[in-house]
Amino acid sequence: MAGEAATTAGRLRDGMADGVLSFPLTSFHDDGSLDPEGFRAHVAAQLATAPGALFPACGTGEFFSLDEDEYRQVVATAVEEAGGRVPVVAGTGYGWAQAVRFARIAEEAGADALLVLPHYLVAAPQEGLVVQLEQLAARTRLPLIAYQRGQVAYTAASLRRIAALPNVIGLKDGHSDLDRLQRLTLAAPEGFLFFNGAATAEIQARAYATVGVPAYSSAVHAFAPEIANAFFTALRTGDDKTVDRLLRDFYVPLVELRDRVPGYAVSLVKAAARLRGRPVGPVRAPLTDPSPADLAELQSLLATGLDLVGASL
Repeated sequence: MAGEAATTAGRLRDGMADGVLSFPLTSFHDDGSLDPEGFRAHVAAQLATAPGALFPACGTGEFFSLDEDEYRQVVATAVEEAGGRVPVVAGTGYGWAQAVRFARIAEEAGADALLVLPHYLVAAPQEGLVVQLEQLAARTRLPLIAYQRGQVAYTAASLRRIAALPNVIGLKDGHSDLDRLQRLTLAAPEGFLFFNGAATAEIQARAYATVGVPAYSSAVHAFAPEIANAFFTALRTGDDKTVDRLLRDFYVPLVELRDRVPGYAVSLVKAAARLRGRPVGPVRAPLTDPSPADLAELQSLLATGLDLVGASL
């Protein structure tokens, strides 16, 4: 890794050891327009709970719904609020040419690194996946974390190639294929970062740890950092009783609710944040907000989860 990339990787490694990775929601007004001050308040609340790093304008932050001006505001606000306390890793994506445009905006806004979201629409061979990152890496000074999910899944050979790029520092995995992931961790150079990016990552946190990937992102942190941090502490200290209780009574029912409707992985998170008075607003189409019945179930589940860790709505 180059000097700046190695420094950022070190900061991320330290943060990942100390806390969950926060993926803040992007705040919108009821008419769908960006709510910059609501977002600022949400990020400040996230930072107050000591996450390991901040990942604005990524999947949970509805990157796919933001235009370039909105993206600039979101990333700049996150950087300002973080004030250097934790690394800020902004999302980028689509084809490499468009990803470069977002990367340059993130550079100007002061982001520390980029999470490269899966490209748009088409399936691609391994050579194309590698070249996609090569083209982006050649056009930004920011360190890159590749995200394999959906149509992006690297082989060990491809992982070696992208890890050899000076500013590619890690991989976020959303496939939960532990056989493949183990092969990737063994193929990676020393110091290369891996983290669990499965939807509701806590469900599989134990399994990921067994193949050398203990770090994870937490969508729950966006609306209930008390639950997310309690789970993180219990997992890291070997408190299996607490881990099992939180999984059984909160996380598993949450996943079952999430799986009912496409897009609920984001919509439920935003709805839960609103239930707690967070100024995040609705989701943007093509996502939809939860039905009244699902919202009532979510509220009950949220109350249960908070009660388990001694908190309240």
